[in-house]
Amino acid sequence: MTTSPAINPFVAGCAWIDGEFLPIGEARIPILDTGFTRSDLTYDVAAVWKRQFFRLDDHLDRLERSCANLRLRLPKPKEEIRELMVECVRRGGFDESFVEVVVTRGVPVPGERDPRTATQRLYVYAVPYVWIVKPEVQQRGVDVIVARDTIRIPTNAVDPRVKNFHWADLTRGLFEAYDRGATLALMTDGLGNLTEGAGFNIFVVRQDGSLVTAKDGVLEGITRQTVIEIGRADGRDVEVGTLRAEDIADASEVFLTSTAGGVMPVATVDGVRLHEECPGPVTRIISSKYWDLHEDSEHTTSVDA
Repeated sequence: MTTSPAINPFVAGCAWIDGEFLPIGEARIPILDTGFTRSDLTYDVAAVWKRQFFRLDDHLDRLERSCANLRLRLPKPKEEIRELMVECVRRGGFDESFVEVVVTRGVPVPGERDPRTATQRLYVYAVPYVWIVKPEVQQRGVDVIVARDTIRIPTNAVDPRVKNFHWADLTRGLFEAYDRGATLALMTDGLGNLTEGAGFNIFVVRQDGSLVTAKDGVLEGITRQTVIEIGRADGRDVEVGTLRAEDIADASEVFLTSTAGGVMPVATVDGVRLHEECPGPVTRIISSKYWDLHEDSEHTTSVDA
């Protein structure tokens, strides 16, 4: 009688907590961790595609900047964090993966509210790749709305350049999108300027083929930066500046960018179809070049078998 091969305990995901690799379903954090009780943390997410991390150093550099912004100490050197991220993917056996690293303020001294008394904690995990807009939906484009009932949290309250879990406004925007028959919400700053959405940046393609994306009120996404570089390398004018909600009406195309989904075409905004052809020609070109870069050794880090 033959014996079935052992089932990989990390097939659904692998987490590293307190020096131990655990199946994702067994991963736990202390209930008093201020990352949980106060959302006092930062994090970053990198993607693995065909067993290659994409722009991993850029993600780790941003994590380091985010920690400095929040006066958090990076619990381990970046090189050790890199190794933990790679090992989580390796143990999971993932070809495509969504890999998150979280740094929290930690558990405070009992009875003490001074954040300086806490010791920072590190959490790392890898799960199968996550799509904000699934590939089959990207083939026809996603339906979005410009949120009316909720604005993006002000930048002088929470700096959007630092990845965080302050998602109450973004989640409320998602519910508004669902209530209005759409999937995602484009958030404004309350003054008519588009910012970002739940886990993505926004790009408008003008009639002349140039691109514009918001400068303020947004996470400076790694995918966003990659698209800016692709556009400029193609000789396109790429403006990082003010993006008004009314600019949508004159747009040739609109697309969203994220580590969790790449370059995602928009079909309708507020129920109005932007273009008969979706994805549009500019979005298709940029998306193709974006995914091609995932096989460019200059931008990738291999996960050994």
